Amino acid sequence: MSQSAPRALNDASPAFLEHLEARVGPGILRPAGAADLEEPRGRYHGRAGAVALPRDTEGVAAIVCACAEARVGIVPRAGGTGLVAGQVMPEGPLPLLLSVERLSAVRDASPADNALTVEAGVTLAGVQEAAEAVNRLFPLSLGSEGSCRIGGNLATNAGGVQVLRYGNARDLCLGIEAVLPDGSVLHGLRRLRKDNTGYDLRNLLIGSEGSLGIITAASLRLFPRPADTATAWVATPSPAAAARILQRALDRLGEAVSGFELIHRTGLDFLAEHMPDLRPPLAEGTWFALIEASGGAGAQVQDGLEAALAEAFEAGDATDAVLASSLAQRQAMWQIRETIPEANRAVGAIASHDISLPLSAIPEFIDEGLARLHALDASMRVNCFGHLGDGNLHYNVFPAAGRDRADYDALRARVTETVHDLVHAREGSVSAEHGIGRLKVDDLVRYGDPAKLAAMRAIKQALDPVGIMNPGALLA
Repeated sequence: MSQSAPRALNDASPAFLEHLEARVGPGILRPAGAADLEEPRGRYHGRAGAVALPRDTEGVAAIVCACAEARVGIVPRAGGTGLVAGQVMPEGPLPLLLSVERLSAVRDASPADNALTVEAGVTLAGVQEAAEAVNRLFPLSLGSEGSCRIGGNLATNAGGVQVLRYGNARDLCLGIEAVLPDGSVLHGLRRLRKDNTGYDLRNLLIGSEGSLGIITAASLRLFPRPADTATAWVATPSPAAAARILQRALDRLGEAVSGFELIHRTGLDFLAEHMPDLRPPLAEGTWFALIEASGGAGAQVQDGLEAALAEAFEAGDATDAVLASSLAQRQAMWQIRETIPEANRAVGAIASHDISLPLSAIPEFIDEGLARLHALDASMRVNCFGHLGDGNLHYNVFPAAGRDRADYDALRARVTETVHDLVHAREGSVSAEHGIGRLKVDDLVRYGDPAKLAAMRAIKQALDPVGIMNPGALLA
């Protein structure tokens, strides 16, 4: 039996907005400004009838109910820092933009449970500060942590620089409170490590990019604050040599290794051009690794890291190194790594790729990727950097010096297809930590498993039959 086509969504019209404000309360809406309708890379520009600013979970539920009844699409917005256009809707019926910025309370901190309950609008930096206030660590760390919000971090299953030790956002969440597409509230803010009572709706909503509901609060895992930290900036001949340094560090230090970043000279050149005050610890070299290990009192991570580096020097896998001797030096090293994306934006990428691969496949991929791209146009520059410890690279392609990314518009689709085909052939992922959004919807179809896609569509239809939740994101 064939199914009838779904009815189209309606605009968030002035009449609907007037009804919504009367129903939810005054001061709940404001006009959408330019900043609400942009995404950081400038590839997409959104549209919205208005921005809704609920003050609590009940307000979110009332707004979602009204939108479901009127068949008005909702685009959830947290900090607006996402890089795959999940927070902007450039076409289709005019949606309502729902911001969680007013959901900004720290509801509970329990060091005894190593748990922290916060609302979705708390910035990631605010979550880290709330954990520090009870002498605990919340280890999710991103360059945008001062402006991104925890609701968005969870909705996209954000990664960052400490995934190697602590995992993605999904691994740092104990429980979720969320408003589902019919306006019902999922009350799941338990602080349990074990709860086998049926389907795991928490993990279904984490990473769903607002397509199945709106996260309004979360219970988060906390950890002891490290008493001992060691950080090193290392020059290395190649990505393969860097991978061997990583294995030596893991052999010596085990799970104490919390970060291992691969950095290419191109990224440092971009920094020198646009942020000349930031100077890398080592002037010479093509490839670099930023390594950090941490542990409790008496962990002697400095000794372990030095021993691993001594072995790397002896094997020729390290050619120079600087170990941070103070907190200021450690912070300076990480500032360089975390400012590379800002320098990238100043240069203007032809195409950016957030990919993951098995660690063993990365060196060959990097070499073949550069050869394939230069076969398209030898003038293109590649800045390959990222979280080598967990196999996640940011493989970004830039115009030649003195040229603009617009000069390469005719090549952009082929550049991305070339990179993604190479990743897929090596059983990697074309989205490691940024999500699918609207940017990679076609990639998900091209490279995704058909059975997985069918299950995802069935889940979407079951939970959001009207299709109001972030229309066009994740699934076309």
